[in-house]
Amino acid sequence: EMKLKISSPSLGKDRADTVIIGGGCVGVSLAYHLSRAGLKDVVLLEKSELTAGSTWHAAGLTTYFHPGINLKKIHSYSIKLYEKLEEETGQAVGFHQPGSIRIASTPTRVDEFKYQMTRAGWHPTEQYLITPEKVQELFPLLNMDMVLAGLYNPGDGHIDPYSLTMALAAGARKYGAQLNYPVQVTNLNSRSDGTWEVETPLGLIRANRIVNTAGFWARDIGKMIGMQHPLIPVHHQYVVTSTIPEVKALKTELPVIRDLEGSYYLRQERDGLLFGPYESEEKMKLQDSWVTNGVPPGFGKELFESDLDRIMEHVEAAMEMVPVLKKADIVNTVAGPITYSPDILPMVGPHQGVRNYWVAIGFGYGIIHAGGIGKYLSDWILEGEPPFDLIELDPNRYGKWTTTEYTAAKARESYGFNNVVGYPKEERFAGRPTERTSGLYDLLKSECSMGFHAGWEQPHWFYKPGDEIGYKPSFRRTNWFEPVGREYKQVMEKVGVIDLSPFGKFKVKGADSVKLLDHLFANVVPKVGSTNISHMLTPRGKVYAELTVSQLYPGEFMLVTGSGSELHDLRWIEEEVMRGGYKVEIENMTDEMGVLGVAGPYARQVLQKLTNEDLSDGSFKFLQSRHLKLYDIAVTAIRISYTGELGWELYHRKEDSVALYRAIMEAGQKEGIDNFGTYALNALRLEKGFRAWGAEMNCDTNPLEAGLDYFVKLNKPADFTGKQALKQIKEKGLKRQLVYLTLETDNVDPEGNESVWHNGKVIGNTTSGSFSYSAQQSLAFAYVPIELSKVGQKLEVELLGKKYPATIIQEPLVMTEPTRMRLQRKGESPRM
Repeated sequence: EMKLKISSPSLGKDRADTVIIGGGCVGVSLAYHLSRAGLKDVVLLEKSELTAGSTWHAAGLTTYFHPGINLKKIHSYSIKLYEKLEEETGQAVGFHQPGSIRIASTPTRVDEFKYQMTRAGWHPTEQYLITPEKVQELFPLLNMDMVLAGLYNPGDGHIDPYSLTMALAAGARKYGAQLNYPVQVTNLNSRSDGTWEVETPLGLIRANRIVNTAGFWARDIGKMIGMQHPLIPVHHQYVVTSTIPEVKALKTELPVIRDLEGSYYLRQERDGLLFGPYESEEKMKLQDSWVTNGVPPGFGKELFESDLDRIMEHVEAAMEMVPVLKKADIVNTVAGPITYSPDILPMVGPHQGVRNYWVAIGFGYGIIHAGGIGKYLSDWILEGEPPFDLIELDPNRYGKWTTTEYTAAKARESYGFNNVVGYPKEERFAGRPTERTSGLYDLLKSECSMGFHAGWEQPHWFYKPGDEIGYKPSFRRTNWFEPVGREYKQVMEKVGVIDLSPFGKFKVKGADSVKLLDHLFANVVPKVGSTNISHMLTPRGKVYAELTVSQLYPGEFMLVTGSGSELHDLRWIEEEVMRGGYKVEIENMTDEMGVLGVAGPYARQVLQKLTNEDLSDGSFKFLQSRHLKLYDIAVTAIRISYTGELGWELYHRKEDSVALYRAIMEAGQKEGIDNFGTYALNALRLEKGFRAWGAEMNCDTNPLEAGLDYFVKLNKPADFTGKQALKQIKEKGLKRQLVYLTLETDNVDPEGNESVWHNGKVIGNTTSGSFSYSAQQSLAFAYVPIELSKVGQKLEVELLGKKYPATIIQEPLVMTEPTRMRLQRKGESPRM
């Protein structure tokens, strides 16, 4: 260790643009990328030495594979960067790229690989589904009785984490960043102008922004400013063997193996093997004491006591899969802390509720993420918007409901489920329910299959006698398929009720509220008593969010967004308020307010029985909002429904949910009223051609290619965010367009992110899909090049390794109720 140049621990300056707290591979990568992009005054503070914590003992695996679609871009960037770092910095990084193979030893795994292949098809990274013969050729030491197929990424491998961090550090210094250690941050003070005071034993630094990249110390840093980051250290073990003659005899390095049923990774280490298991939920070990009492002072490059008993079943599985292990000696067992967030994904980006506080924390896989996240965060900091969509890493996906108990239960589950089959519409049950239950949860929980949405429980579909109940995940149509058809019919023919309480709900009022919303949204500001659908765009003209905006009283608005984007949207709005100095008050009403949706041809008839207010079409028009009493309960009623049928959303105090629900159910007996869930809602909205934020539009798409022109008022006087960029996009012309497809499938339906083919090439991707119970075939939205976007165009959509014929059709498949009424009044016959 003596060869390390210990940097002298003087701060050298008292002002910085950005202070990065933590010198693991993620923090150092951010320092490298910010300074390389030309940002002056980047200071990194590390309390002991670079790589202390989780970086130095990592197994260093690098892979192009990720089951999510956006993170593939992060993995891809990291690998490309690591390939050229040595040349750029003169520092060796010990990068090996022998490829990697995930092993399928069950038919369900083969399905999962086919599912993953269609999600990789429209990404540039190389990935192949390979036969057992090819697996054996690449890794001759496997027990082939167990192998049905492999998922092969040729560019994968492993890197030495210590050398990687030192190379990034050399690069960061070369571009002018200052890396200071050992310097501990002892306190953080936010000032009224949005800047920070960072206190250290060597003095104060003033910073425009701080970034918490402190690994398993991230909680302790968060606590200094009143943040409770949901993070917990996990004991991860891996084992290194002595020389194995059969390994030594090989001419080329073995690819990395991931035996998914055995739940471990295995790679070559010199002439031996290294393997690391993920123990089950029951056996794995958390370092709970660090969460309650903080990390012990002075902990830096220590390890935990190893425990081979805990991993014995995985050792046995590995010996069965790779028989040469039976004769090998274990020379080293490493048990070190790795930080887990509840869902294994890191938290990356600016934090709601604190100005200029950014995080890059909770990395279970810091080595492969470090390069890409450094670049992603650096771009976001410098450009004022994320370079592409990564909502799944948004730190604001967690909130007050993520307690320590929840975090611990989830980390156990996530670690134990590390190699579990990843199904579409996956549900995980640990730590549920949280305190975030709607008023109806206790009433409905035994009647339906609940889904988890940002802490909330929300009915996916309801049980009837004779149904196969419970959560039965599958890559094909499963136990919910018929019941969802029943609920679909309920809403189309009668009337249904849905719990929409998880919506994010904000009140905005004050002298500048109209001016603020006019600047934030691409649509016009709705008049008092009206509601519209509005989009917040980024400066580059991407769709940052979609909300419904209602002006309830002069200058007083209610904004409503999806459950998953509540704090993501609120942060963006608050940031704009601070930047523009708007005089407004914003109140987050999400947890206090319940919402019921009532929809279907008899919706008016049922609700009219509960109120004296006139609900007729002439008196309460589509997209109007007003306060009224239903069964003597105060509600804000908006005539809008994501089903596209006649319907209202009823906003009310959470404590009134049960009484309101019971009154509506009682009033609808004659009309045959019943419940419906979010799966039926999805089928209904797709048939109407309604887009969804996070699928058809997000920070990767502009509203014009997404077909949102109707909601974007380029000619309104206000210079809304993104307006100039959008004008240029319009002038240049679009390169791709969202289209509406029907598919001829068998027992499988599209759900989004599948590859779209034409003439033997992947030309686009689906964004969402479902079975259409009206057309009795599959329906999907997809992005395709402009020249292939005409109605009637024949394409193919790949599902589970098979290409199904698809046709672009005129949207929508089913007209919305307001459109049908309008046509009927004109004497034309509407399309049902």
